[in-house]
Amino acid sequence: MKDPRLFALLLATGVLARAAAPAAFTDWPAGAAPAEVGQRVAENFAARPFQWQSDPKRKFMIYPETCAWYGALEVARLTSDADLQKRLVAKYDALLTEEGAKKISQQAHVDYRVFGVTPLEIYLVTKDPKFLAAGQYFADAQWAQPTPDGITAEARYWIDDMFMSPALQVQAWRATQDPKYLARAALMMSAYLDKLQQSSGLFYHAPDSPFYWGRGNGWVAAGMAELLRELPKTNPHHARILQGYQAMMAALLKTQGADGMWRQLLDKPESWAESSCTGMFTFAFVTGVKNGWLDEATYAPAARKAWIALVGYLDVHAEVREVCVGTNKSHQETKSDDLKVQYDFYLARPRKTGDLHGQAPILWTAAAFLR
Repeated sequence: MKDPRLFALLLATGVLARAAAPAAFTDWPAGAAPAEVGQRVAENFAARPFQWQSDPKRKFMIYPETCAWYGALEVARLTSDADLQKRLVAKYDALLTEEGAKKISQQAHVDYRVFGVTPLEIYLVTKDPKFLAAGQYFADAQWAQPTPDGITAEARYWIDDMFMSPALQVQAWRATQDPKYLARAALMMSAYLDKLQQSSGLFYHAPDSPFYWGRGNGWVAAGMAELLRELPKTNPHHARILQGYQAMMAALLKTQGADGMWRQLLDKPESWAESSCTGMFTFAFVTGVKNGWLDEATYAPAARKAWIALVGYLDVHAEVREVCVGTNKSHQETKSDDLKVQYDFYLARPRKTGDLHGQAPILWTAAAFLR
């Protein structure tokens, strides 16, 4: 385009982005445009206290806060909302005090290490080296004593790990451009795929809890999508991870409900529609379509349907309904090998509105649409 002023105008108004986007990702119904929804949900997070500030029983920052914070920062960046971005960065001030620093757990556990994603994202925004040091500490501590096969000693071979650890290592790559971080994430993801992915393409919550729990599978889908966004094709594990991702996406396409949502138990259509896994799968679909890993004609309409359905679960406060509470594997909770008992456990799990397990993936998906 010869006229730079016209180019700048088209870019600023989103015309160029819309022209390049799949048709299914344009012309949204009122209230469903990703930028609008993303900003609403990001503002909701910006206004929240941390849980340790409002709940005396909560001692540390928890991973859903990290996941939502990362998504909110991405939405603020992609919508060029400098004021929102400033307020999201300023939330970290509470953790820079002597007392606040104690709220960042030092436990060698993937659910606590993932906190490093937040300071690394803030570093990418501010270029302040204290945030780089804070985030890099968690990424490197996670691999301080790897197992003989080169994987972090924090590995439990739980499906949640397939987001928690790779997301941190990928973020460290984005901040430093050091290839060791992508190498770690890819090695771990490939090993987990070989061990945990079922022939269906989906993942059991655990070997002794053989159910395709929605959010557990959501962590896997989101983790692979985040890693594949950065992983070069030359990486020796790229083909394995892409194959595992595409197999999972094909399985998810088959289990999506007619209403656009996915269920608490993915292959049990009688189970209830659950919003956190729906957000995670929509994020994985949108990311795959926009990067050419998934067939646009097949997956873009499915992603659109899921997004519109998910937006319908937001209330006037930008809080999403029907979020399954934190859920341990059924065998451990029920102490039973009876699969009917375990099935009933998943279907009886309480549901929350506004839980950050559900808020975070809406933010990720809004950002994916806007990239």
